[in-house]
Amino acid sequence: MIQANNVLEFLKANVWLTALASILFLFLMGALFVFWVPNTVSRATELDVVVPRGASFRSVTDSLEVSGTLRVRWTFNLAGRIMGLTRDMKVGKYRFPAGLSNLEILQDLSEGTSRVPIAVTIPEGWRIERIAIRYSQHLGIDTETFINLCRSERYVRSLGIDAESLEGYLMPDTYRFFWQTEEREIIERMLNEFKSFFVDSLKSRQKGMNMSLNQVLTLASIVEGETSLDRERTTVAGVYHNRLKRRMRLEADPTIQYIVPDGPRRLLYSDLKIDSPFNTYRNYGLPPAPIGSPGRLSILATLYPERHSYLFFVADGTGGHKFSRNYAEHQRAVREWRRARRELQQQAARNADPTGG
Repeated sequence: MIQANNVLEFLKANVWLTALASILFLFLMGALFVFWVPNTVSRATELDVVVPRGASFRSVTDSLEVSGTLRVRWTFNLAGRIMGLTRDMKVGKYRFPAGLSNLEILQDLSEGTSRVPIAVTIPEGWRIERIAIRYSQHLGIDTETFINLCRSERYVRSLGIDAESLEGYLMPDTYRFFWQTEEREIIERMLNEFKSFFVDSLKSRQKGMNMSLNQVLTLASIVEGETSLDRERTTVAGVYHNRLKRRMRLEADPTIQYIVPDGPRRLLYSDLKIDSPFNTYRNYGLPPAPIGSPGRLSILATLYPERHSYLFFVADGTGGHKFSRNYAEHQRAVREWRRARRELQQQAARNADPTGG
């Protein structure tokens, strides 16, 4: 009888052990399925998924599902809520490889591991507004926020810049940012690039020329607007330095392009009469601020201009310029340019008319 009771107790204990083992097994299998089993669609190529600012966990899940990245939605939702990662997601454009589990996807979103840096090129001479549009197109930033920050005197001075805006201080270059990087971070990265370039030797040269940093960048922005040929930059800068020394008006066309409302375009004589402090056909000296973002070579050309006696220059019809020492030479060069331009226009008209008429 005692042995029978022992057998019954042993069987009862084994039933509980068996049930407990079964529950534990099911729990482990469930955890394995929810957290560690690959939950991305099998494919040969990686897929891009965008996580914008302020995105909810649900909208991110929608994006993962719509893109074809996520295979089973409910396990991903469950894993995210268990781990408490439904709000901890870094903004950016992600490129997820195949074979990731829910745990790996969630950790990736939390740490930003698979975010793709986006290369954005800002050419020399561009103004703040155009730079903002380029970043908006490539990074999805807010153009108005970018522009307002660049033109906020309080913000500009907090960055150690003695100017009313950051026009001219944003260094043209190719940058790599994540999708929807904060506008402040982009601005400060570009400004730091300029500060890294403008080293102590250049600051010393600037002071030796009795020019403020704002004046150097203003003249450099005009040089940038006048020529795209690197070999001409120091010559053009020398012309403007010569005119400033002789108290001549700069008469720089890029400053007029800056103030015409529908530019850039071919300038008219009436444009030269616009009442603006940036109109160098009416005012003596430099404009009050840069008219764009000069590149490194234009800044160096302004600080180390070519020494010559040129006072004028005009386009030569080949992409460069003809430089003159006096007004008579300049007028001859202008007539040559006009003649060359007429010939080009006539040639273009003939090419456009297949009959040759």
